[in-house]
Amino acid sequence: MNSLDVEREYHAIRAWVSGKMVFVELSDGRQIGFPAARFRLLRDASEAQLAEVSLRLDGTALRWESIDEDLTVRGIVEGHFQLPLPKAA
Repeated sequence: MNSLDVEREYHAIRAWVSGKMVFVELSDGRQIGFPAARFRLLRDASEAQLAEVSLRLDGTALRWESIDEDLTVRGIVEGHFQLPLPKAA
């Protein structure tokens, strides 16, 4: 088995929200951000609801309890979003 056959595991050590942007800091030091508008439930959430993000499953998932949304860190890192980037105004 070569290294391409093994699914890579990504772990977040911190997650936070600024406005309508969600940010994740990975255990390897990278920081990744994406607009909440890339996911249906996050797009419609208030800034207060977005700010309630927490890490779950040993840092492999993000959770928003009040809107019942879960995202995998791997999906975010690999760019698996539900919606296209919003068009600039």
